Amino acid sequence: MLRVLAGQDRHRPLSVLIAPKRLEKLRPILDTLADDVPVYLASQPVLDGIVGFELHRGILALAERAPPVAADDLLESLPDRALVLAPVGISNHDNMGGLFRNAAGFGVDAVLLDPTCCDPLYRKAIRVSVGGVLRVPYARLGEGEDLIGLLERRGFTPVALSPAGETALSDLAPLVRPALLLGAEGPGLPDATLARCRTVSIPMAPGFDSLNVAVAAGIALHALRQGQTPPVSVPNPS
Repeated sequence: MLRVLAGQDRHRPLSVLIAPKRLEKLRPILDTLADDVPVYLASQPVLDGIVGFELHRGILALAERAPPVAADDLLESLPDRALVLAPVGISNHDNMGGLFRNAAGFGVDAVLLDPTCCDPLYRKAIRVSVGGVLRVPYARLGEGEDLIGLLERRGFTPVALSPAGETALSDLAPLVRPALLLGAEGPGLPDATLARCRTVSIPMAPGFDSLNVAVAAGIALHALRQGQTPPVSVPNPS
């Protein structure tokens, strides 16, 4: 995670606190930090006392959160062939971290959060995302801002993931600019949202209807990204 923090330029590192036993192993990363970022050493008991629990990895860093970006401005900055993830009502930090880990792993260009989503920069979400939260650009919609209308104005096709989706994910035709919408486990996406989107499902074995939201998102993002891959041209034999 420290390597990810040091290697990105949105959230500015401010200071690092580590146990002395970590210094030599981390030195190559620490050397990449700006000269004005102090690195403090403290014994394990002092570290544990500062954070309030046993910090077994012995690494703690402080960074300045990047200024918020308007959702429309973020979408405007994306390339012609882009993939967007749009979680709705995700309040569990483990799931939020898992979604951002998938987003980073499958090359999602941006994440749009609705106003009810939890903070992706909460410590637990960052950890579960394995630093993905620090890699993937994201924006939070304002109260009353129309997510689907915004996506459509910017040329994206909203695709809603639901156990009751009309089309199996494997049957979905390739899309140039898909935006994957998904809701919290249990309530899922509102009916009004589903009615305005292409709805897709991941078929389950008989007697079982759904997956964890982060797992389902990973499957869907992989399929959507593969659908965007240009076909490989095979030269004609001479």
